[in-house]
Order: sequence, then C-alpha cells, then structure tokens
Amino acid sequence: MESVTQDYKFEGELLDIVTYPDSVLTTVATDVTEFNDELKTLCKNMLYTMYHAPGIGLAAPQIGLSKRIFVIDVDFSREEDEESDNVTYDDFNPRVFINPKFVEKNGETKYQEGCLSLPGIFEDVKRYESIVLEYQDTDGNTHTLDADGLLSICIQHENDHLDGIVFIDRLSNLKKSFFKKKLIKAKRK
Repeated sequence: MESVTQDYKFEGELLDIVTYPDSVLTTVATDVTEFNDELKTLCKNMLYTMYHAPGIGLAAPQIGLSKRIFVIDVDFSREEDEESDNVTYDDFNPRVFINPKFVEKNGETKYQEGCLSLPGIFEDVKRYESIVLEYQDTDGNTHTLDADGLLSICIQHENDHLDGIVFIDRLSNLKKSFFKKKLIKAKRK
C-alpha cells in the first residue's frame, strides 16, 4: 500500500467500491433524513476513499449505500514518486452534496468519462454544459451552486449514480450492450 505524505490532510477509513453489475448501482437512492456525526464520518470516509482510488467523485451507491450523497474534488492534484512509492496530494477542494436537485440545465458538451465502478472503460458522454444545483451539506443547510466545465460534468455523473444510472447507460444501445457484457464477463472471472 502506498504511503501518503504530510500534505495529505484527510484521514479516514478506506471503503470498498462496488463494481457493475452490482444491483445497488441500478437502484434509485433514497433521501438522507438524518444529519448527524455518523453522516459526517461517512462523508469523510467517502472523500478518503475517493482520493485513494484515485478519482474525482464518488457516490454513496458506489460504496454499496443507496443514499443521495456524493463527494467531489475536481481541483486536487496527486503526484506519485515511483521510487519511494510515496504519493503527495495538494490543492484540496472537497465538496459534499446531499439530496441534490437540479434547478437549471443549459447547453451541451461532450467529455470522456470513466468510473471507479466501471474499471477500464472510458467513453465520450453528452452532458449539459452548465447547471444550477440545490443541495444540502452535512449539517442539513441548503445551498445553491452554479457550475460549468469539469465540475458540472462530475456533478451530473455522480448524480446519475443516485438515480441508478451508470455512464454507459448514456451511450448508444450498441456501445451500452457491448460494455455491459464486457463488465459482466470481467466480474465473473
């Protein structure tokens, strides 16, 4: 296991990431109704797991929990020193989104996406160019966020997980069928 330098300010527990075709990934998640220390610890552990995966987003269904929560950091940097096996993290900007709802969606863009729950698959996906999102934080306070670029794309990708959608569901029927068969076959091995 890689060691992490002092710059890495997050501590937590590594959670197992479920992979397709686990049924939790195709189930619509339920709203979070309790805002407490347990929720804060869960979000901290989700961020810790996301950074170590490494990924830029992680939704609760990806750790086997069907709740409307996802975490994102599209700004952090990760550098590996292959000789010492050390990893340095910097420029953290962790974000937690609970019970998100789109208020507005505008424009169209394409972005090559991958997913921690669909290892080894990368494809261009159509998304909205910009969004306005309403969500709650770990204390239950409501916020509104205008997002575009990578942040908008990542929010849409992670929110799809809360609706039981994986990004290959947004591809043509032919590509979707091909990747689903490939993932099921890989999981059997």
